[in-house]
Amino acid sequence: MIGITLLGSTGSIGVSTLDVVERHREQFRIVALTANRDAEGMALQCRRHRPEYAVMADPVAAGKLRLLLSGMAKPPEVLAGTAALESVAALPQVDCVMAAIVGAAGLLPTLAAARAGKRLLLANKEALVVAGSLLMRAVADNGARILPIDSEHNAVFQCLPGDFHGGGDIEHLGVDQILLTASGGPFRDMPLEELAEVTPEAACAHPNWDMGRKISVDSATMMNKGLELIEACWLFGTNPSRVRILVHPQSVIHSLVQYRDGSVLAQLGNPDMRTPIAHALAWPDRIDSGVAALDLLEVQRLDFRPADPKRFPCLAFAYSAAAQGGTYPVILNAANEVAVDAFLKRRIGFMDIPAVVEKTLQQLPREGVEGWEVEQLLDADQRARRVAEQNLGGVAE
Repeated sequence: MIGITLLGSTGSIGVSTLDVVERHREQFRIVALTANRDAEGMALQCRRHRPEYAVMADPVAAGKLRLLLSGMAKPPEVLAGTAALESVAALPQVDCVMAAIVGAAGLLPTLAAARAGKRLLLANKEALVVAGSLLMRAVADNGARILPIDSEHNAVFQCLPGDFHGGGDIEHLGVDQILLTASGGPFRDMPLEELAEVTPEAACAHPNWDMGRKISVDSATMMNKGLELIEACWLFGTNPSRVRILVHPQSVIHSLVQYRDGSVLAQLGNPDMRTPIAHALAWPDRIDSGVAALDLLEVQRLDFRPADPKRFPCLAFAYSAAAQGGTYPVILNAANEVAVDAFLKRRIGFMDIPAVVEKTLQQLPREGVEGWEVEQLLDADQRARRVAEQNLGGVAE
């Protein structure tokens, strides 16, 4: 039995992971579930999956969860706070940690899993964006393994030779270029002059994927693809000049790897996150994910186009941050999280998101991060958030 800690169990990735696990109860058991504030959702999951531990990041929510589980015959131990998240990520009875907490909040427990030598199923982009060097060093030093969950990175991983173990330079494998695909989000064909008026509800209505609100907005701005670019550079030991982003509206080809000999390998499948989750849970074996087989006769056509820089300015910021490195990826991510949160709360407009990101990047100097520890990276993250928060007022005027 493979013991699993699921960081972010009530989010979309967490729910999909539990669906796959439930199909294979003879192989997997849930040791710990964690969430932020959704005590009701966590209570339902605890009754169904019977973990040993249930952790709420918010102490008030933890108190509520204890009350909700008080009638359970054998309730899990309910814990609260960041230290508890780190603790359950490193438990000795845990073999595999699904890191699915959205945003920089997932960094510390993800690092804890790597330092404990776990198999790390990485669905949290920001851990590598904010602390790529630190996380990859922790993986190498402690015998951990990263298996990517983002459909794009999981697709790249599947298209690489079977002896690729992550973190190394893929150039020696004959790889010429990584091609990351993007749906283009709900506004890929909207007239540019109408983008300023779009609502949070429209931005969260993704045409192909069922995702959380923050990630859905990132898809609409294509900042998610910018973060994935930075993530790909760390995962596959490459640089941004060798990662190309293509808009592929059908979301059938999840990414491609172009080799030096002219070969291009692609991973295809229906747009359902249970496929990469099942792949990573069972790797190097294959298990049923619950996803229907892809019918190419039904799909009929696969289209590609370049990403329009006027429509998706966040991509250019991400390429620049990836190329310059240092604290720029930290600033990029922090400013985006602040701006997206403000947009979802209707404090700023949709096209104000890239404006806040750009202003914040311009106002903060690049610092080198070689040798930095997590506290220094989180300090840089907080400084960037304060500046981005100040910039909200400027763009909203």
